[in-house]
Amino acid sequence: MSDHWLLLSPAGAFVVAAMALFVIDAADPEGTNGTLLSAVASAGGLVAAVASGGLLLSGAATPGVELFDGQLVVDGMSLIFTFIFGSVTALVSLASLDYVRGLPHKAKYYLLVLLAATGMSLMASANSLAVVFVALELSSLPSYALVSYLKTNRGSVEAGLKYFLVGALSSSILVYGISLVYAATGSLLFADVAAGVGRAAADYPGVLGIGVLMIVGGFAFKTAAAPFHFWAPDAYEGSPAPVSAFLSSASKAAGFVVAFRVFTVAFPIGEIAGETYAVDWVLAFTVLAVVTMTVGNFAAATQENVKRMLAYSSVGHAGYALIGLAALTGVGSGATALGASMLHLLVYGFMNTGAFLFVALAEHWELGRTFEDYNGLAREAPLACVAMTVFMFSLAGLPVGGGFLSKYFLVVGAVGAGVWWLGAVLAINSALSLFYYSRVVRAMWIEEPDDSRDIESYPSALYAAVIGAAVVTVLLLPGLAVFDVAAFDAAAALV
Repeated sequence: MSDHWLLLSPAGAFVVAAMALFVIDAADPEGTNGTLLSAVASAGGLVAAVASGGLLLSGAATPGVELFDGQLVVDGMSLIFTFIFGSVTALVSLASLDYVRGLPHKAKYYLLVLLAATGMSLMASANSLAVVFVALELSSLPSYALVSYLKTNRGSVEAGLKYFLVGALSSSILVYGISLVYAATGSLLFADVAAGVGRAAADYPGVLGIGVLMIVGGFAFKTAAAPFHFWAPDAYEGSPAPVSAFLSSASKAAGFVVAFRVFTVAFPIGEIAGETYAVDWVLAFTVLAVVTMTVGNFAAATQENVKRMLAYSSVGHAGYALIGLAALTGVGSGATALGASMLHLLVYGFMNTGAFLFVALAEHWELGRTFEDYNGLAREAPLACVAMTVFMFSLAGLPVGGGFLSKYFLVVGAVGAGVWWLGAVLAINSALSLFYYSRVVRAMWIEEPDDSRDIESYPSALYAAVIGAAVVTVLLLPGLAVFDVAAFDAAAALV
């Protein structure tokens, strides 16, 4: 039993750090010691990342361990994603020290980040549709407040309202889908749902089919998959840049880890799309993957606002990650593509977080958000611009960071699963993405600034977070070998 509690230590790190912030805020509600608050939140994220990484590499959760009568499961996939949540939380909390230094309610800001991360870690281990919904709401509710944290900024308040309304709609669709699945199968536990799917597909194909499609739609909203992505650009653009980094990286990964587990464990495609054809969710995710990749990248290519470009880029990367589910065709080994999606979300967590934190750095300097506002920035901040160059080229799939290898594995997985054309669509969209990512690089290093600028301060914490994310992104090019075996083994255990 002690080993079982040890497996919950990553999620426990988030909870302990959140409780510590509760105590600090209660003892000194008007306190302005932002350094202490940032340190506690960053430590919570770092401990969660180290604990999950250590448990993953030690094999302590192999095979998966069920807890609380099967409501939670800790396995390789849950630990990989908790590592992502911990790493992103640590980077965002560190960067926020400078970003929210002069703003009120700092303790509550960090507390909301940690509570959202706690919900995400529970989503990674959810083994029941009931736990999925509760953990999803624990993650979502703090996120709504974080997006609208800048209460005097009209864009932030508008983004928070839009995010809340769309989030409430997607949650209602998801929970209604869950209720239909329960009506058809008589259970909420994934294993029991899977056991009842064959009978339900024969007796109640319409109820089960609509329920599964509504769950697909709920997850599509949460992961900003097209055409359910329309809320993401406005929410990411209006929210504080560190919050944009947190939502587009950690929150997106949380949506995917639940989708991976729900559809591979609870709805085995061989049963649910058999002779009765209740619903073919692999086909649904195939369509979503192609549409999401294409819409996200073409929309990003038309933007003049760097932050909004990154928001649409995030939509495109959601399409890449969807290949992991679209490739579960039963032909070849779909585990390779599913493991590749896990690896891509791992690398994406660092390179996308770093890119949004660079935007936070530019906002700190009051440079503006268009490509032209970044003209000649490398002269004043060469180190930060090198880091942004790494993020841009790695996001595009060039061999400067782990994004190259993760996309390579996705293409190999798609080809091995008999859907080679999905790999071709990924390659074409990656080539298109190089166009708009390179615009940022060209502006920083080649273009001449329109007006003279004077950067007076170089915020150390925000700088450290940006450089740290860039270093990890580069190290993941050879270092992805540390995680690839665990990711492919975790995927194989699911499928």
